[in-house]
Amino acid sequence: MGYGYIHSIETFGSVDGPGIRFVIFLTGCNMRCQFCHNPDTWALEGGTEYTVAELISKALRYRSYWGDAGGITVSGGEPLLQIDFVTELFCMAKEKGINTCLDTSGQPFTREEPFFGKFRGLLEVTDLVMLDIKHMDDEKHRILTGHGNGNVLDCARYMDSVNQKMWLRHVLVSGGEAPSDEDSQLKRLAEFIGTLKNAQKVEVLPYHTFGVHKWEKLGIPYRLDGVNPPLPERVDNAKRILGII
Repeated sequence: MGYGYIHSIETFGSVDGPGIRFVIFLTGCNMRCQFCHNPDTWALEGGTEYTVAELISKALRYRSYWGDAGGITVSGGEPLLQIDFVTELFCMAKEKGINTCLDTSGQPFTREEPFFGKFRGLLEVTDLVMLDIKHMDDEKHRILTGHGNGNVLDCARYMDSVNQKMWLRHVLVSGGEAPSDEDSQLKRLAEFIGTLKNAQKVEVLPYHTFGVHKWEKLGIPYRLDGVNPPLPERVDNAKRILGII
C-alpha cells in the first residue's frame, strides 16, 4: 500500500497497551458508536498521509522511553480498514525489534477472502490485540454501533484458536437505547470471556462525554444526549461480574 491515512499520533500513550506506547490513530471506521469520542476519524480520506518508513522513523525517536514492555499501538478509527498498511507497518516494526499492538473493534472481520488471509498475515506480526466488545446482545449492539456483533465475537474466537494474545475492552454505558451495564449482559460477557484461553486482561472503560463537542462541530445529532457517565458503583459492579476485582 505504501502509505496510510493518519488522524493523529500520541507519543507517550499509557493506556493503549503495555508500557509506554507510540500510538498511531488511523482514520476510517464503519461503526457509528453512539458513545464515540472521535467521530472525526470516521471518514477514511480525512487523515494525513504517512508512509510506513516515516512513522517508524518518528516512533524510534521515543524508543528510549518504552522500556521492556512498550512499543507501537495502532488504533483508530478502525485500523482493519487499512489492513495492508498496518501489516506493512508491523512488519517493519518487527524488523526493528518493536513490540506491536493492534487496537480494534473487530469490524470488518470475516473469514472470507481476501480479508481472512490478510488478517492471518497481520496476526503473524502482532504481539497483542486489544479487542472491543461493545455489547453481547446482537440487536442492542446494532443499536449502539450500527452493526451486529456476530463477526466481532467470531474474531475473538478465531484469534483465541491461533493463540493470539488479547486484551478485551468493554465500554460501560448506563442509559440510552442500549445500555451496556445491565447485569444480565455483563454475565453473558463474562461467560464468553471464560471460553477464551488467550484473553490476558479485561478492561472496563466508563462512558464519558469528552467528545460531544466534536459531534456538535460536525453537525451530527448526539444520540446519548442526557446520558451521564456511569456511577462508580456501576463501574465496580461491572468489574466484579467480569472478574477484574
